[in-house]
This record gives sequence, structure tokens and C-alpha cells, in this order.
Amino acid sequence: MSDDAADAFTYNGGRVDPGETANIRYGISETYLGDPVRIPVTIINGEHAGPTVFLSAAAHGDELNGIEVVREVAHEWDLADLRGTLVCMPVLNVPGFLAQQRYLPIYDRDLNRSFPGREDSTSAKRMAHRIFTNFVEPCDLGIDLHTSTRGRTNMLHVRADMADDDVSRLANAFSSNVIISSDGPSGTLRREASDAGVPTITIEMGEAHRFQRRLIDRALDGVRSVLAEYGLLAQEAVSWPGWRTVVEDNDEKTWLRADAGGMVDMHFECGSLVHEGDRICTITSPFKEDNTAVEAPFTGVLVGILENPVVYPGNPLCHLVELDEPTRRALERDQTPTAVDAPANA
Repeated sequence: MSDDAADAFTYNGGRVDPGETANIRYGISETYLGDPVRIPVTIINGEHAGPTVFLSAAAHGDELNGIEVVREVAHEWDLADLRGTLVCMPVLNVPGFLAQQRYLPIYDRDLNRSFPGREDSTSAKRMAHRIFTNFVEPCDLGIDLHTSTRGRTNMLHVRADMADDDVSRLANAFSSNVIISSDGPSGTLRREASDAGVPTITIEMGEAHRFQRRLIDRALDGVRSVLAEYGLLAQEAVSWPGWRTVVEDNDEKTWLRADAGGMVDMHFECGSLVHEGDRICTITSPFKEDNTAVEAPFTGVLVGILENPVVYPGNPLCHLVELDEPTRRALERDQTPTAVDAPANA
């Protein structure tokens, strides 16, 4: 990495010179009263040249874990020796955040299906366009932090297009146990940024509407590992998670769904190893009758599970990812299965 001074980071309306940090509130839209809708952005430009990395969170306004990750990197880490630039955006969806809901309150639009946006289109795409052109396109790579939707939770994992070598390098550097490979839906920040030449990954971690300290700390470790991989924090080391599975085939993962309505007793925690035939959960009626057992169709890890214990037929119960034999053995060494009052296999 060159020791030459970094370039200034510029955006429409301002610049941040090498060695400077700027906290800005950048206007991306207006309210019904004509007041500005502004997103918080912290830009840390190191004195020495290096990659420019964006960290973003709360593209869905009720997904809070990532907010704390981005804030701690920007405002608590010692970045005196940073080589390169960090663009930290803790809350992308400000209207949704203020309403504490997933989507933009304006016509219930999904900001994370609106990238790269257009300046002459819908309100959501106009917001996305201003974020994308000013703070995403100028970067060399990006990490977009999410949680599960309301009523479900995810173990920390990466979603990335592993067929793209640049994205694959970034995904591996984050040091998660599970990587789910796909190019992502059209309009998502990670897909559109990657297609625009800015390799980007999504981090899924925990549930909406709360800070979960263990997951926040684990994600901070992943960010530190990425910054080490790309030379922004030359004194740090790239981490290895101990075991890893990369899921590249739809046959290797499945959402198990309820075949009956009722109340759910979940017998395993998120992140648990379950074996083929294990009873993952039981659906019961209000009278504790007509119990329906839901069993694991293969041996794997529970990447996501239900938190809200009531379901209609067809509602998702858990996200199960298959493990090969070496990975299963590594996970068994790493943890003891966390079954809680699990009944015998039915």
C-alpha cells in the first residue's frame, strides 16, 4: 500500500480532506411540510492512501443492531492510523427509523429495493439515488448491515455473490461461520453496488427493534477483519471463524413452514446444530391438543428461527442450512447443541 497522502473524499456539497473527520446530516428528501429529510453520515479520511469503504445500516428502519456497529466504528474506534477512508451511514432509512417501521412510511416503499435509484422517479428511488451517487459509488467496497424482520431472528451470517471474486474476497474476510451465496434481489444495495463495481456484502444479525450486544460485538470483529484484509488497519489481523460453510445451492437450505395454525414451542436456539429427524419445534392448539411436530429434513444449522410464537399455516418457522460432514464435526467441537426441553424424535 502506498504511503502517499490520501485524496479528498468529495460529495455533492462538500469534501473531507486527508486527516479530517466530518459529521454531516445530508439531505435526501423533504417532508410534507417541506422540511429536509437528512441522513447522518460520518466520513473519516485517513492521512495515508488506501481503499474507501462504506458501512451502512437501517436501510430497514426497525433494524437496529447495525446502527450500533456503524456508530462504534465511527466514534469509538482509534482510527489515527487509518489508511484509506470510511464512509459511515448508521441510518439510511430515516423516515422508517423515526416511525420504527421497516419500510418508508411514504407509500410503504422498501428503500432496499430502490437502489441505485433515479433522480426523477418515486420518492424512494430519489432518496436511494442521492445516497448511492454521493456515498456508495465513490467507494471501493461496502458492508450493509441488517437484521431479520419483525418476529424472527437470524444468527450472524453473510449474504454475498460468491461467484464474483471481488465479493467473495470481501465475504471471506468478514469471518462469519455461514455465507449464503446469491447475487441478491434487484434493487438491493449489495447487488446494485456490486454491479456498479463496488463489491458489497450484506450482514444479517439478530432481530429487529433491539440492540443485541453479543451480535454487535461479533459484527465489529468482522468489520475489523475486513479492514485488516484490505490494509485500512494494517496493525490488525484477518480473523478465521473456526468453521465455515458456504451455501451455494438451494438444495442446501430451506425454510420450514407451518402446516397448521397454532402456538409454537421452539426446541432449539438460533445457531444450533440439529440432526436429521430432530424435532425442531411443536405447533399446538390452545388446548394443547392436535400437536404438530416439525422435524429437521437434514442435518444442519438453524440460521434463522421464529421469535413470535404464533403462526398461520404457511408461516415460516425456521431457516435451516445443510452442513457437510467435516463442517458438522467442526461445529460439534465448537458448541454443544442447545436443545431446550426437546422431546424425543417423533
